[in-house]
Amino acid sequence: MDKVVRSAAEAVADVRPGSLLAVGGFGLCGIPSVLIQALLEQGADDLEVVSNNCGVDDWGLGLLLRAGRIRRMVSSYVGENKEFARQYLSGELEVEPTPQGTLAERLRAGGSGIPAFYTITGAGTQVAEGGLPWRYGADGEVVVSSPPKETHVFDVDGVPTTFVMERAIVADVGLVRAWKGDRHGNLVFRDAARNFNPLCAMAGRVTVAEVEEPGRAR
Repeated sequence: MDKVVRSAAEAVADVRPGSLLAVGGFGLCGIPSVLIQALLEQGADDLEVVSNNCGVDDWGLGLLLRAGRIRRMVSSYVGENKEFARQYLSGELEVEPTPQGTLAERLRAGGSGIPAFYTITGAGTQVAEGGLPWRYGADGEVVVSSPPKETHVFDVDGVPTTFVMERAIVADVGLVRAWKGDRHGNLVFRDAARNFNPLCAMAGRVTVAEVEEPGRAR
């Protein structure tokens, strides 16, 4: 089976408005910039995007954000993007802040068929107890807050320890960047550009990859 398509436009043609996307990259390292640009031109909007961050104002996911195409972000880092801050604080954008390791594991779990898992990260904080502001109103009041999460006490080396249950993420589409790829869809990721890309590839029901070097992925 040959999974190679002729253009980035063809690759993202089936992304629908309202889709949940898992997008690889860390900062601007390893982001699928060609696919993001193609999606910008394709026109899908009302998107929910899971990604470590949202690019910068003039590159990466920041382009979709500036065009008003992203409704909701699930991220662990939200700095370096003034438009992101403006939309969030003005109530135009909903944001679910998630600890970075937790975000990685939620994506991995989704790709592995694991519906949820327990982690100590966030125990005793608003991550577990709820109340993090996800969306503001135009008047600056919080209109959507994070709900409380299920917790469980486990015995850890004889010490009762509280863990937080986190739910897996399964995306409609994963958008990733790889170093090499072959016609069967096998991918090789290189150095720091690996980052979230394998996890986003796992988490997508359908995954689209842009590659630097087509050919044999060994």
